[in-house]
Amino acid sequence: MDETRRDFLDDLLATATPSGFEAAGQRVFVDYLEPHADEVRTDAYGNAVAVHEGDPDVDLSVVLAGHGDEIGLMVRDVTEDGFLKLTRVGGADKTVTRGQYVTVHGRDGPVSGVVGQTAIHLRGRDGDSGASDIDEMHVDIGAEDAEAATERVEIGDPITFDTSVTDLDGSLVAARGMDNRTGVWTAAEGFRRAVERDADATVFAVSTVQEEVGRNGAEMVGYDLDPDVVLAADVTHATDTPGSPDEGSGIELGEGPVVGRGAANPPVVVDAVRTVADEADVSVQLSAAGSDTGTDAESFYTARSGVAALNVSIPNRYMHTPVEVIDTADLDAVGELMGTFAARAEGFAPFAVDI
Repeated sequence: MDETRRDFLDDLLATATPSGFEAAGQRVFVDYLEPHADEVRTDAYGNAVAVHEGDPDVDLSVVLAGHGDEIGLMVRDVTEDGFLKLTRVGGADKTVTRGQYVTVHGRDGPVSGVVGQTAIHLRGRDGDSGASDIDEMHVDIGAEDAEAATERVEIGDPITFDTSVTDLDGSLVAARGMDNRTGVWTAAEGFRRAVERDADATVFAVSTVQEEVGRNGAEMVGYDLDPDVVLAADVTHATDTPGSPDEGSGIELGEGPVVGRGAANPPVVVDAVRTVADEADVSVQLSAAGSDTGTDAESFYTARSGVAALNVSIPNRYMHTPVEVIDTADLDAVGELMGTFAARAEGFAPFAVDI
């Protein structure tokens, strides 16, 4: 990954975007794509769309999408002693929440805090059995009392873990929020590469909002754009670590994009993407989606009277923790696959089941 592309990834990862509060991250996406797009626009809830108009004689539109929001926490209440009580934003994991540095995104700027954890010495013999629910936890911002705390924060302020982007061995990177800054990165990169190849189709790059709380943004955008085909990029569970319940199912870091089969993923699009991957020398992995992909593809494919939508995934270790790990080689491969598909989509249309 070259320096410009890595800087874009780092900027995305450094920007807090809990569901419902995505604007700052959407700005990063928009700034990156404005030089390459014929138009960039946003809607009432902050879904961001970049447009490549393509050949006006080609009646085909392709969406490359990733969701711009991340999981997090939120201030539910403030105690008389100035501690902040919590609730979840999306699927926050209670087992990795205690003892973490956090940032409360207050009205006047960020406020540093920690999620309290009673010392092991004080928890008794049963102190390590199970994890408390998040609504039983608190954030300590150092406030003397409720009055001092509410001068800086208020109920409904979002909270994210305060972590850094860390390079591991080789091309592996660890950070909070790989789910789904990586999907946003690949949608943007796929778009840029499709534009670079002068795609004849109209191509949209989309960063959706509120995927983690119901895939709401994709439902809005899918209805608005009414595309012919969608590639929705998200993370999927890498099962190449000790103790993984699905260890041995075959999804590994560094082995390329994961193409979903079943559920939202129509065979005609699966076959087209696999053909493009083979011809572009991009290795792909397959995943079985017998019921629900759990991604924006679900909302895109039921938009209006139905849209051909495929879930293309980036392998990710330790999902929904502050230390998610991906391989940047996979990101490059997914971006290349999406860009090549968008540039060649006309040759595979129409994207409908042949009966």
